[in-house]
Amino acid sequence: MTGSMLKPAIELAHASRVHHPNESAQYRRAREALLLEEIELRRHIERVAAQRRELPPGGAVTKGYVFDGEGGKVAFADLFGDKQTLVVYSYMFGSQREKPCPMCTSFMGTWEAKLPDVERRVAFVFVARSPIERLVAAKKARGWTQHKIYSDFSLRAAARIGTQA
Repeated sequence: MTGSMLKPAIELAHASRVHHPNESAQYRRAREALLLEEIELRRHIERVAAQRRELPPGGAVTKGYVFDGEGGKVAFADLFGDKQTLVVYSYMFGSQREKPCPMCTSFMGTWEAKLPDVERRVAFVFVARSPIERLVAAKKARGWTQHKIYSDFSLRAAARIGTQA
């Protein structure tokens, strides 16, 4: 729906039939002003989303990223599987951390039941900068069976090379 087809936000705000018991005229005016702002904000968000969808393709990935997976080394392109979209969650469980990030772990736990449905449309992986054995142990300790986890050893190796120079 284009902007020219939409009712003016002010009309929508004034037409609101939601009233609260014993509300004052001052409250009603303030509520309508807020509703007007909310409608305009939503429309602005929709315009920005439309602009995002119209962006041309970004730059090509030219570096040969390689990850350590539960089944061995995997190239970046292979993380997509048969999907056109890849979601990568950066799991904050680096080799310097004694324990995984509790917020990441909590967030990741919520995905166990959702991943089969989500992965019908997109590829979804979890990547951390810890040895894959350590990531597998954390995954097993939490009973996760749906998570595709990878170790980003290429960045670890680059970081080690940078510190040796």
